[in-house]
Amino acid sequence: MHGSSVLKGACVELSALSVASAVVTDPILGIVILLCLGATIVNGATDAPNAIATVVGTRAMSPVAAIVLAAVCNFIGLFAITMISTAVAKTIFGMVDFGGDNHAALVALAAAMVAIIVWGAAGWAFGIPTSQSHSLVAGITGAAIALQGGLAGVNGAEWMKVLYGLGLSTFLGFGTGWLFSRLIVLACARANRTRAQSTFRWGQIAAAAGVAVLHGAQDGQKFLSLTMLGILLAMHSSSDMSGGFPLWLVLGASLVMSLGTAIGGRRIIKSVGMDMVKMDQHQGFAACLSACFCIGLATFTGLPISTTHTKTTAIMGVGAEHNVRMVKWGLCGSMVLTWALTFPGCGLLAYVFAHVFLRVF
Repeated sequence: MHGSSVLKGACVELSALSVASAVVTDPILGIVILLCLGATIVNGATDAPNAIATVVGTRAMSPVAAIVLAAVCNFIGLFAITMISTAVAKTIFGMVDFGGDNHAALVALAAAMVAIIVWGAAGWAFGIPTSQSHSLVAGITGAAIALQGGLAGVNGAEWMKVLYGLGLSTFLGFGTGWLFSRLIVLACARANRTRAQSTFRWGQIAAAAGVAVLHGAQDGQKFLSLTMLGILLAMHSSSDMSGGFPLWLVLGASLVMSLGTAIGGRRIIKSVGMDMVKMDQHQGFAACLSACFCIGLATFTGLPISTTHTKTTAIMGVGAEHNVRMVKWGLCGSMVLTWALTFPGCGLLAYVFAHVFLRVF
C-alpha cells in the first residue's frame, strides 16, 4: 500500500450508492466492510473503556453514566477530528503493500480483519485490554507477508512510527502519569482535602471525556483507513488518502464504535479501573490528563499509538508515585505479556488466515 501502489485505474466516486454497487459486483468487498465494522465494534468494546475506567474506579461516575460518556465522546472524536486531520489514517494506509493483484489483496485484507477480530475478542473474553492498534498493524503485516511471500510488502518507514508510538505510550505514559500526580500532590499540599477531591472529581470527568474523544480519533481512523483501502481495491481506483474519507463512512464508523463501547465496556473497566490500582480523585485526574497529553500528541503527528497502553501505563505511573506497592504488578504483567504476544500472535493468525482465504476465494 505504499501510497496508491496497489490501486489501479481511474479515480472513482465514493458515494454510498457507488460503493453499494461495487459490493454487488464483488461480494468480498461487502465482507471486508462488515469485518472492518466488526473490528471497530470490538475496538469500542476493548479499547474505548480504558478512557473512562478510572472515573468508575474512583467512583467519580457510575459505570452506566461513564459508558454513555465514552460512547458519545468516541463518536464526537472520530467524526469531528477526522474532519480536521487524517494523519493516523495515512500512516496505516501506507503501512504495507499487498501487491498488484487487487482481488488477492482484497482477500488478504479480509483475512487480516478476521485475525484482528479473533485476537481482540479473545482478550475481551478474559478481561484483558488488548491493543487493537497493535493487532491491526500485526494483522495487515502478517497478511501482506503471506501474499508477497516475504517482507517485500512491509513499509519499514511507516512501521517505525509504530515503534515510536509504542515508546511514547509506554514510557511517556508512565512518566507523565507519575509527574502529573507528583505535581498535583505538591501544589495541593495545603489545600482542603474534601474541597480538592471534589474539584478533581469534575476535572477527572472532563479529562476522561477528552481521552475518549481522542481515542475515537486515533483508533477510529485506523479502521477507517482499512475500510477505504478495501473500497478502493474493489473499485480499481487510483485514489489515495489525499481526499479524506466520505462523510457517510465516517458517520457509520463513529456509530459502530460507540455501539461497541456501550455493549462491552464493563469487563475492561473492571480490569483497568478497579483491579489494577486503587486511586483517589486527584490520581484519577492525573492518569486521564497524562493519557490526554500522550494520545493528543500522537494523533496530530500521525503516530499510531495504543490508547490501551497509554492509559494503563499512566495508571501505573500514578500508582507508583504514591506507593510502588499500590500497583498490582501481577495484573500488569499479564497485560504486558498480552501486548508482547500481540505482534507475533495476531500476525501469525493473519498469515494463516490469508493462505486459507486465498485458496478458498
